[in-house]
Amino acid sequence: MTQTSSADDLQVRGLVQQSERAWAAGRRAEAEQILSRAKALAPQHPLVLNAEGVQRLHAGDLQTARSLLEQAIERDATNPAFWINLGTVLRALKLPEQEMAALERALAIEPRHLLALLQKASLLQLMNKRTTAAMVYQNALRTIPPGMPIPESLRGPLQRARQAVEENNAALEEFLRPKLQDVLARHPEADSSRFELCKDAFLGKRRIFTPQPTLLHFPKLPAEEFYPRAAFPWLDRIEAATGEIRAEFERVFAEDADKLEPYIAYPEGLPLDQWKELNHSRRWSVFYLWRDGKPIQAHLDRCPRTAELVADTPKIDIPGVGPTVFFSILDAKSHIPPHTGVTNTRLIVHVPLVIPPGCRFRVGSDTREWQVGKAWVFDDSINHEAWNDSDVPRAVLIFDIWNPYLSDAERDLVRATVSGITEYYGEDSPTRDVH
Repeated sequence: MTQTSSADDLQVRGLVQQSERAWAAGRRAEAEQILSRAKALAPQHPLVLNAEGVQRLHAGDLQTARSLLEQAIERDATNPAFWINLGTVLRALKLPEQEMAALERALAIEPRHLLALLQKASLLQLMNKRTTAAMVYQNALRTIPPGMPIPESLRGPLQRARQAVEENNAALEEFLRPKLQDVLARHPEADSSRFELCKDAFLGKRRIFTPQPTLLHFPKLPAEEFYPRAAFPWLDRIEAATGEIRAEFERVFAEDADKLEPYIAYPEGLPLDQWKELNHSRRWSVFYLWRDGKPIQAHLDRCPRTAELVADTPKIDIPGVGPTVFFSILDAKSHIPPHTGVTNTRLIVHVPLVIPPGCRFRVGSDTREWQVGKAWVFDDSINHEAWNDSDVPRAVLIFDIWNPYLSDAERDLVRATVSGITEYYGEDSPTRDVH
């Protein structure tokens, strides 16, 4: 690299940056004037040569642009932007093999360079290497952190990248279909749901969600979204009594409306994130039978059949924490946003009672519609959300039970730990944040 005094080098870098900003803003004459000042200070500085090469590229002087960029690389071959810019010139000169070599040099320096990956993938498309291009586009998309702001200049290339990946995945799915059908035909009784999620995740159609509890994550428990119905034979008795439970709910809903309260009720001053719209709102209201491990006797007396049925379940029993049993009412045209619960040591039971059309529930990658009299058990430490798109309220009986994969000793240890946390923090305990 050409030797330049520290003061001159700093000044040259500043001028080149000013020139590039002016060029990006469309002030071409100003950009050229600023670059001329940098060139007068250090005409062979690699940044000056690169910037001048880019300007010549946009002016359509491709051979001069190529010469300038190659000179920049001779003086500093470690800057991936120089190789990418040279690749752009070589694209315009219709020299695909040489362009690929330049892009490979850029990626050897910075393997996750987004622009280099996007340009390499688009070159592969031009070379009619569709499947390889899709893999490179996939790699490019994976370099983008969640929530990263996308510059306007990249939105078009990224949209083309997503489209290429989607088209390739659809073609791959069709290619695999007959092969998989042959295998499935040999196993007609097999449950292929886990494999289907595996395949769909690979093809970008669904995500694989894992437990992300806000408080206590117990390792090595199954990461089930909805647990197999056969694991809870006691649900038969509850489902058979759905009509009785619903009758008790309808009575309290009509007669005890003043006892319904918002499920989300955080104090002011907390970072509410997804709960801002529902905080202290009756759009999602509840009627508690048990709360934080304490029975509300007056409410239990109003719903004796529901109390009897829930009592005969493996419900959580942690003083000051669980069980929690309540009727959940989601108002018309309301949405419970994506969230996770406090721990995967418990599971949540839903018993649908009043379900108008347009009510659905997602846990992880599995979205289902409630059906009256059809209960389910799910892990609420996996990201989940709910919708009521109808014009009337939706009502579900909800309560928490122990995860059946915990041993008796593990339950005792969890009970002692959670009780200890609750005692240690008192009224501010995070164990009370059941959402």
